[in-house]
Amino acid sequence: MKISDITPHEYAPYQELYIKLVNDEYNLFEELEISVHNLVHFVREIPMDKYDYRYAEGKWTIKDILQHLIDTERIFAYRALRFARADETELPGFDETSYGNAAHGSERSINELLTEMSALRHANIMMFKSFSSEDLLRKGTASGYRVSVRAFGFLLIGHQSHHIKIFKERYL
Repeated sequence: MKISDITPHEYAPYQELYIKLVNDEYNLFEELEISVHNLVHFVREIPMDKYDYRYAEGKWTIKDILQHLIDTERIFAYRALRFARADETELPGFDETSYGNAAHGSERSINELLTEMSALRHANIMMFKSFSSEDLLRKGTASGYRVSVRAFGFLLIGHQSHHIKIFKERYL
């Protein structure tokens, strides 16, 4: 399954920004693997003095954004698991600003953040591979929108790509 298989009825309209950033050359599992390796390589090439840089007052550092990627990865994966297991409970949204402000990402080392992100992604790859074709097509409601399990996999990739783009545009 590739990103071109996803329909607009499988994700929230505001998530299209992330969906459009996913490469259609690879399937979901390949792209989950490739994208995390690309992230780790990209971040390791950033000069060390940029990890704690803020391009404006109140903006997150690169470390804060990595922590945000980790938190969002966990939340999206949790939602995917709930929906794959046919849990029809509507799931609320989350306040990314509150998470970011409480996470202390800037206090962590780049190695810790990248190791955690990589370990988390690899666990999520195994989770998504464990889902049947039927599981991947299941939908549930999160943040007031119907979202499929497979869309959450692609959203993990697109959300990460979105933040790499922001790193390039505003931090480097």
